[in-house]
Amino acid sequence: MARIDVTFPSAGIPVAGHLHLPDGPAEQPRPAIVVGHPGTGVKEQAAGLYAAHLAERGFVALAYDAAYQGESGGEPRGLEDPAQRVEDLKAAVSFLTTRDEVDPDRIGLLGICASGGYALSATAGDRRVKAVATVSAVDVARQFRLGADGAQDPAVFLGLLDAAAHARTAAARGEDPAALALFPDTVEQAYAIGGEHGAEGFEYYRTERGRHPRSPGSLTWESVDKMASFDAFAPIPLIGSRPLLMVVGSRAVTSWMSVDAFQRATGPKELCWIDGASHVDLYDRKQYVDPAVERIAAFFGENLGRAA
Repeated sequence: MARIDVTFPSAGIPVAGHLHLPDGPAEQPRPAIVVGHPGTGVKEQAAGLYAAHLAERGFVALAYDAAYQGESGGEPRGLEDPAQRVEDLKAAVSFLTTRDEVDPDRIGLLGICASGGYALSATAGDRRVKAVATVSAVDVARQFRLGADGAQDPAVFLGLLDAAAHARTAAARGEDPAALALFPDTVEQAYAIGGEHGAEGFEYYRTERGRHPRSPGSLTWESVDKMASFDAFAPIPLIGSRPLLMVVGSRAVTSWMSVDAFQRATGPKELCWIDGASHVDLYDRKQYVDPAVERIAAFFGENLGRAA
């Protein structure tokens, strides 16, 4: 398997990606899959892991850094703009259509965590996408508004909006509005704030398990008000008859969002539960990733045509 560095434009912003290519020659252009990373993640983490697995199974797979994040361009750094994240996925599809290795009529999307919600929205609006799959899918805006478990006090998000408003005013006055840190200093603090889900996020992003220097674990404050009215799931009926696979851990506190999205889909769909897995387990834990990859590869093989 080969991995090459690529760059493509997304609404004028240069986006950096890794294109994973299967070994050996192909008799014809191959099916291809765009893989989107979790919120604040980078292409070298979960997205790259899934892309490499799919390339081993004969698919061309593209993992990339979202605009404003990782090695991609865009200012301010660390901005989470849902509309831009959806555009990034469509731009990645456009890039794949220009590659000789790729059959432009056999392109799918795979979104992990926040990119799961974005991939659903992008598929709804882009008919070039023939099939879509998600892993631990969330609508990141819902998660900020309602909490990972859906039970957050509404006052929490109103407080975040107040802080975002103050940050915009500070920036307009030439002051440094700082950043919204998503993790505290210790795993114990993360557990106290967010329970097991918070502790798992800390362990993945802030320890050697999954830490990457270009994944800072923070967002700009204006990201918050950009999420305020975004709804990744509203366009799902527009996916129509194109097939959908949603992979969810049976212990994932966020699973209610995947179930919500699944219920909105009107075409062929499958909800695949990975027994014993939490939300973050599906980022990298081999005993959970392996069965997820096998089902995802089979799904894309069935719906994009078999890879060589």
